[in-house]
Amino acid sequence: MSTKTTEPTPVATSAPRSPDPEVSIVIPCLNEAETLQPVLQEVRSAIENNNLSAEIIVADNGSIDGSQEIANAFGARVVAVIERGYGSALRGGIMAARGKYIVMGDADGSYDFSSLGHFVDKLREGNELVMGNRFKGGIQAGAMPWMNQHFGNPLLSSLVRLFFRRGIGDVNCGLRAFTKTAFAKMNLQTTGMEFASEMPIKALIMRLRIAEVPTVLRPDGRSRPPHMRPWRDGWRNLRFMLVYTPGWLFMVPGAVMFAIGLAGVVVLARGRVRVGNVAIDIHTLLIMAVLMIVGYQLIVFAVSTRFFATRAGLLPESHLLERLYPYVTLETGVIIGAVATLLGLVGIAIAFISWQHVGLGTLDPYVTMRQLIPAVVLVALGTETMFASFFLSIMGMGRSERVHTVEASAEDS
Repeated sequence: MSTKTTEPTPVATSAPRSPDPEVSIVIPCLNEAETLQPVLQEVRSAIENNNLSAEIIVADNGSIDGSQEIANAFGARVVAVIERGYGSALRGGIMAARGKYIVMGDADGSYDFSSLGHFVDKLREGNELVMGNRFKGGIQAGAMPWMNQHFGNPLLSSLVRLFFRRGIGDVNCGLRAFTKTAFAKMNLQTTGMEFASEMPIKALIMRLRIAEVPTVLRPDGRSRPPHMRPWRDGWRNLRFMLVYTPGWLFMVPGAVMFAIGLAGVVVLARGRVRVGNVAIDIHTLLIMAVLMIVGYQLIVFAVSTRFFATRAGLLPESHLLERLYPYVTLETGVIIGAVATLLGLVGIAIAFISWQHVGLGTLDPYVTMRQLIPAVVLVALGTETMFASFFLSIMGMGRSERVHTVEASAEDS
């Protein structure tokens, strides 16, 4: 008689997971015990008043003042984020969020979460990022330093509108909402306060749908100084914006310098120019030549940076560069650079022959420098053009090789 054995049936040892909420409210936290409870109460009231399916996440960045216990006691999910920084804390909390929509705001009591429903409504309408606007909602007395309110924040917001040709009224407002899908698209990388600028900048670059909600800013509820340092953080935000706009960082100043230098070299190479009693001569010609070379260098930086950023996925394709790529090849750049270099060398040779005519003796600089300076400029620009062409070709070739390697690996598998 044989005995048949059966495998035991697995038995669930934990309660089934509750359905995912529609909204996740993420609050970064670093020693915020003084203000965390009233903020959580305000968030809870906003959730109930707007009948939202929501969870509250406190992204703790290493608090030692009991903030975690306060959050747990209030029913919030505490997500421990080891890597320090405002951006790191938010990213850790957002990655742990289960909601379709994410709302982020600070734990210091400065933001009025009662407008939570308006942010969610904007997302439901199809917007992918909803920014709070403190200048439309109202800034209470003592809530923001005068310099930040009337100079720093308006300047940064104006620069964003100038650089990216789309309007955001308050680029640094910390109360904002976005979809989980949009967050994945933006692929945010910064760990500090630059996170506040990286999000709208990436959203603008990727042409995401952006809306604004008037937001009230109140005085910070903490008795200790805030973590933010206005001058340091302002510079970090400006630096970040410039890095993502190589056209404004390199191309615009480079083109202006090159144009001024070229005009000066063309005019002064013909002879002295008088403006009233002021004589403009070879000394200014030398300055114009340097300006022309530096300007051209910045233009090369702009093209190289944009090329790299596009290939790395940091910036979208440039329509202008896409139209130029079929014509601006390695061979074209080498030929143009070689011709410019050759013309410059011819000019140097002519200057040397003039020197021989006087027995290699003393020359009149006001005559010979007008020949020599333009020639040296041509050599410099031609040489740089040739090597820049090789540099861009290497970057493009590297990407092409990686694509082919991946495709070959996929076929082998």
